[in-house]
Amino acid sequence: MTANRIFFLVFNAILALVGLLLAGASQDAPLTFFALSLFLFGTGFALWLVKKTYDERDHQA
Repeated sequence: MTANRIFFLVFNAILALVGLLLAGASQDAPLTFFALSLFLFGTGFALWLVKKTYDERDHQA
């Protein structure tokens, strides 16, 4: 895993955590929807980076 991917993996993990905390603190529906979308995007993108890394490793073998 390259340093660039590790940076984006950590960044998206922080983004997902902020989204989850924001969803827990929100009191109206649009902010809750935005925060949960932020959480899903951060989690999904981080998992996609991990998948891409393993796919490239499998392709090299």
